[in-house]
Amino acid sequence: MDWSHGAPPIALVDNTLCPANEKVYEFLDKVLTEVAPLFPFDYIHMGGDECPKNFWEKTPAIKELMQKEGLKTMEEVQSYFEKRLEKIVEGKGKKFMGWDEILEGGLAPSAAVMSWRGMKGGIQAAKMGHEVVMSPTDFAYLDYMQGDPIIEPRVYATLRLSKAYQFEPLPDSVDAKYIKGGQANLWTEQVYNTRHQQYMTWPRGMAIAECVWTPKEKKNWDDFFSRVESHFSRLDAAQIKYAPSVYDPIFKASKTSDNQLQVDLSTEAKGLDIFYSFDNSFPDRFYPKYTAPLIPPKDAVMLKVVTYKGSEQVGRIIAMPIDELKKRAESRRG
Repeated sequence: MDWSHGAPPIALVDNTLCPANEKVYEFLDKVLTEVAPLFPFDYIHMGGDECPKNFWEKTPAIKELMQKEGLKTMEEVQSYFEKRLEKIVEGKGKKFMGWDEILEGGLAPSAAVMSWRGMKGGIQAAKMGHEVVMSPTDFAYLDYMQGDPIIEPRVYATLRLSKAYQFEPLPDSVDAKYIKGGQANLWTEQVYNTRHQQYMTWPRGMAIAECVWTPKEKKNWDDFFSRVESHFSRLDAAQIKYAPSVYDPIFKASKTSDNQLQVDLSTEAKGLDIFYSFDNSFPDRFYPKYTAPLIPPKDAVMLKVVTYKGSEQVGRIIAMPIDELKKRAESRRG
């Protein structure tokens, strides 16, 4: 599969079920006949996301189907498929659920929608009277980095703990009865072992849990994070790995009016002191303390930073190349 940012997915091999092939529906009926009795849950989630349509566009049988059923777009072809699939799922005594792409060509009559491309699809479905589970990438994707890419396992996006805590699964603009709840997702294409899976889950899993359990008027970041910190010692005792990223400094690189590199540092967690070095040695709490934006010395090649809470080191030592900061400053300017 090939994804260009913002563009529809393109399949490199023809691996998509053909909506014009009646044997597809026979096959799915047999699979669901086996699957439905195995699980007591009311819903069966049938996916429907990121469906590449480039092979459909070249298939004569699809063109015949479009003519026969009055379908004008490939999205309507997928909708035709989803509606037939919904009937199969309902025939097994279950409710049909799919990702928000199933909205694009017309939604199956009683389908529930899981909204991952932001909140928009979920809001749209709820306003149409469909059940919704909110699972937006910008708040609930635990496979995203938790801090600066210079230290985190590299993924294409970042979701910090404080941003995850801003998740509100119940938008003001919709009737609450249609919102079933929220869900966090940890996709594991780049999570290769259980220890790393734990690292990606905690503490952000706590943020999502509180967001789906707690009325938004009762949410408070400072109170929440103090409770998270108390859980860190419990996770330590249980030998469960978690990310300390919330303690690590946030770097903001820019250029001054006279074209010098300027580095602003901040932290998600409050009450921390940041110490730094430019001489490639390892800073501790006896090094210079960050109090104002930094202008790196002309001969500096590395900025190293660490955070402390009182006399205790809580952040990791992060080595940030000056060249990387210069690149970020230029990209901000561009």
